[in-house]
Amino acid sequence: IIPVVMAGVLGIYGLIVAVILNGKITPPDYGTVSYSQFNGFAHLAAGLCCGFASLASGLAIGISADAGTRAVGAQSAMAASWKKMGFTGDAGGQSGGSGDALFVGTVLIQVFAGNLGLYGLISALILSQMDSGCDGYYNGNN
Repeated sequence: IIPVVMAGVLGIYGLIVAVILNGKITPPDYGTVSYSQFNGFAHLAAGLCCGFASLASGLAIGISADAGTRAVGAQSAMAASWKKMGFTGDAGGQSGGSGDALFVGTVLIQVFAGNLGLYGLISALILSQMDSGCDGYYNGNN
């Protein structure tokens, strides 16, 4: 359930950027253009930055969750087979743990992978604050 929640958080990052950028877009007012190309490209860069960072973060979270789930399952299956064979000692560093250390490590990897999306959000917020006014007049023939 952790990767699903983290994927939802990444989607919320995109929604935050979309709402901020939507508030900064201004339509032409009686032929006067106030939304410059610089603003348009800065907002495009902000959206792409957040989107690609969230994509990379989601891939990293998914891959680490898959590998971690398989490793925890293999470790518990291996411990059960060792018990059936009669090995009860500390063979291989398995001192009666139920795979908690491996699970905690997997969760930590997922949290750090989720930070990639947060870095993309911060970069997108910085890019969205860039502003260059445009006081040009547009009459449709330019």
